[in-house]
Amino acid sequence: MKQTWLLAAALLAAGSLTAQKKSALNADQWVDSVFKTLNNDQKIAQLMIVRSSGMKNGIPVFYDKEVEEAIKKYNVGGICVFQGGPLQHALRINNFQQLAKTPLLVTVDGEWGLGMRFDSVMSLPRQVMLGATNDPSLMYDYGKAVAEQCKRVGIQVNYAPVVDINNNPANPVIGERSAGEDKIKVTELGIQYMKGLQDHGVMACAKHFPGHGDVAVDSHYDLPVIAKSRQELDSLELYPFRKMIEAGVGSVMVGHLAVPAIDDAKNRPSSVSAKHINELLRKELGFKGLTFTDALEMKGIANYYPDGEASAQSLIAGNDLLCLPGDIAGGIQAVKKAIRKKQLTWASINEKVRKVLYAKYQYGLANINPIDLHNLTADLNKDIPALRRRVAEEAITVLRNENRAIFPLQPGTNRRVAYVAIGTNQDNVLANRMRKDYGAHTYFFNNKLDENAANSLIQFMIGQYDVVIAGIHSYNRTPARNFGLNPAGLHLLGHLRDNIPTITVFFGNPYAIKNSCDNKVLLAAYDDDPITQETAADLINGKIRPKGKLPVSVCPELSVGTGLVTQRLLPETWPGNLGFRYDHLVKIDSVCLDAIKQQAIPGAVVLVARDGKIAFERSYGTYAYNDSTPMYCETIFDMASVTKIMATTLSVMKLVDEGRLDINKTLGDYLEWTKGSNKAGLRIKDILLHEAGLKSFIPFYRETIDPVDGSPNGAIYSNRPDSVYAIRVAENLFLRKDFTDTLHKRILQSELGPSGKYVYSDNDFIFLGRIVEAITGQDLDTYARSTFYEPLGLTHTGFKPRTRFPASYMAPTETEPVFRKQRLQGDVHDPGAAMFGGVAGHAGLFSTAYDLAVLSQLLLSKGTLQGQTFFKPSTVDLFTVYASGISRRALGFDKPERDNPIRKEPYPATYASPETYGHTGFTGTCVWIDPKYNLTYIFLSNRVVNNGDPNKFLRMSVRPKVQDIIYRSMGVGEN
Repeated sequence: MKQTWLLAAALLAAGSLTAQKKSALNADQWVDSVFKTLNNDQKIAQLMIVRSSGMKNGIPVFYDKEVEEAIKKYNVGGICVFQGGPLQHALRINNFQQLAKTPLLVTVDGEWGLGMRFDSVMSLPRQVMLGATNDPSLMYDYGKAVAEQCKRVGIQVNYAPVVDINNNPANPVIGERSAGEDKIKVTELGIQYMKGLQDHGVMACAKHFPGHGDVAVDSHYDLPVIAKSRQELDSLELYPFRKMIEAGVGSVMVGHLAVPAIDDAKNRPSSVSAKHINELLRKELGFKGLTFTDALEMKGIANYYPDGEASAQSLIAGNDLLCLPGDIAGGIQAVKKAIRKKQLTWASINEKVRKVLYAKYQYGLANINPIDLHNLTADLNKDIPALRRRVAEEAITVLRNENRAIFPLQPGTNRRVAYVAIGTNQDNVLANRMRKDYGAHTYFFNNKLDENAANSLIQFMIGQYDVVIAGIHSYNRTPARNFGLNPAGLHLLGHLRDNIPTITVFFGNPYAIKNSCDNKVLLAAYDDDPITQETAADLINGKIRPKGKLPVSVCPELSVGTGLVTQRLLPETWPGNLGFRYDHLVKIDSVCLDAIKQQAIPGAVVLVARDGKIAFERSYGTYAYNDSTPMYCETIFDMASVTKIMATTLSVMKLVDEGRLDINKTLGDYLEWTKGSNKAGLRIKDILLHEAGLKSFIPFYRETIDPVDGSPNGAIYSNRPDSVYAIRVAENLFLRKDFTDTLHKRILQSELGPSGKYVYSDNDFIFLGRIVEAITGQDLDTYARSTFYEPLGLTHTGFKPRTRFPASYMAPTETEPVFRKQRLQGDVHDPGAAMFGGVAGHAGLFSTAYDLAVLSQLLLSKGTLQGQTFFKPSTVDLFTVYASGISRRALGFDKPERDNPIRKEPYPATYASPETYGHTGFTGTCVWIDPKYNLTYIFLSNRVVNNGDPNKFLRMSVRPKVQDIIYRSMGVGEN
């Protein structure tokens, strides 16, 4: 009853909060004005952060009475929120801020987001999983997402990141909270997390100074000792703190640790040691920000400094803020006693108070708006699933792969597959995927089963299955009792591995992998949530490439940094290294997510490269509006008209470069079947420029379908392939192989307009594709793959992708309402290209963003890449400059409008330089290459997937908006 009354009162109080918590004063004025209102006891209380909630018997409890008393009676400086629901916390924060004479600094220990503390809020992955990733922008975005959560619920300080180096596998308290044992990686990720928080309005707090990673005692229960030399501490534990301070971290939390090399006083924790704080942290490392103690209620200090003494000693040592001091009155009295004994001065207290007040001003507490309770929980969760998926994609690590016959394991295999879930009896996402992808039989072996049950299952499975996928689930996060793993489950795993080819995946703390280091195919997944399981399934079936590396050493043969990753020609780097402002570049997210929300596209992939390095590569959304399959960076897309440049024009360039093709000759010089028609005299150069007078396109399929219901003509098509019906047009739809002659005939019979007029035409490039084939004696697919794609290692680029990959690797383009009347996924969208068997000069190419970036870099590098020369520089120059007097076109390539600076609607974007060349595709794709900035921009989507309004994508100018963001992030257009 009392809690209900409090919530109602808080709601009423929130209405008047705005008028009472507004100030127009600048920082100095505001700090001076607030400081003058404080008496001595209140000054001391301003340095205290009190607990607002906790857990009792597994249920959140709120200390409303105690917090209100601390605010009204003592004017404490802040609160720390722990367990409870978002609405419960928001109501209380609104109420407490209303009650407070001095605005409260609201803090949280939210290392992996508010889901670490709040119920009904999804957690982000723990830091160890981030330690397995290799994309610095991911950690920045993680920090940004946590900052947005904190701001949404009125929190100004997050006690994160943990920058302890976890080099002790038996550490009972840090473990997964650390990004690993590599000091460079821990530091880099810590800095990015800090910047993500502080760039978006929340103070970060590096912890636990001077380093809590190499301990075997939990400081919640006793005082850990770090028996290292000062030299060892300098080289390892202190390294991240030194770099975090240099990078501008706002605060540091001091742990309760005994470090004799710094202070050898017996039982004196670092949190109350002047040698640690005043001398080392302040003077030697030069830290000028706020220092928080770790919780003073923890036994690591409370056992030695009880009853308020910890508060006094913490301030004497140099701390600014006392976290969870417990006895407020006793602490105030102990501090005043220390002042009387000249262990402290009022001048030092005043300095600390003013520093805290400046922080409150900096983080918005001079002007407090009440927390908006509407949609609160949804807002706190909105960014988390997508971020969890990104982390899973980047982190899951292939530790060993000594059986490439089973890994990756493509869907549709004829092998007999079983999935064994060890540690659980609950069906899960991974089990469902195994059934869907492989028709797998699933078995669950929970922790209550014994070795007899394991032996029975082993005997049953041997001889029954060709491949076993074993998932290790639901084990403990801490190392006590071998992570709670069932010995019978490990026995089962070992015998399966010895008798059946097995893929083993550990879903949790990577240190547990020490139990299976000799498994032939071994993956670390780091977490056990549905998103991670889904991503692991996609990695197992080869849909995405492995990217993660082990952040800790788990056994001699699997040390930190272990991970089988796909080597790529174009390395990834932090955007800032290439001259991009990441805080601006990341606005691409907003454009893409808005396009998805507005149903202009179901998903997309964006890639930005500069100077031969990838600065930004990100996927968004799903395959379709009714298909929740996630879009990945590795998703294969129908390129549509991008085929014209990345297959046909490249091939034409190569033949010109070799002197085998002369663009000033005519069609009749290369294609015998054009002779005698009015097309034979068309000049190749005019065809490349779309100035030969050819029709823009011919709807070949119309004469092959029933005019009433749109069904394919049974005399022309069959639902099964044979020697007559040999051209695949779509699933279960095959065209007569002699119909290709009819297609050629229709082109030759088509109306020919005047030459010298620009008419964009698919027929131009159908002819060019046929010229390539006539000269080389190979079809366009074979020639382009053998000449470009295979030498560059571009395995996902080519025509007819379903001959090489499962359909699930490809984004669907459309459920075609007429002609094929089916969902097109891996069959070319363009009907004409489909009737040519999926290989045509104008459409039919499928590729990924990365593969296109490599081809783009080949052009930017003037024809030579990684020591392989494909063209002379003069050939690249010939084909990529303006080549027409009447249009914007180059030879084969599209280019910006010549009058872009004054156009109402610039093309392709406002800031693209005149040197830019590339192409767009009907399905929602584009590739633009800008030599002036050594820049490549790739946008892939499937905007024609059925949404009732496929042109919304064009009206929203999604591709140009993203492109202009890229330029502005480089500073282009600022003057």
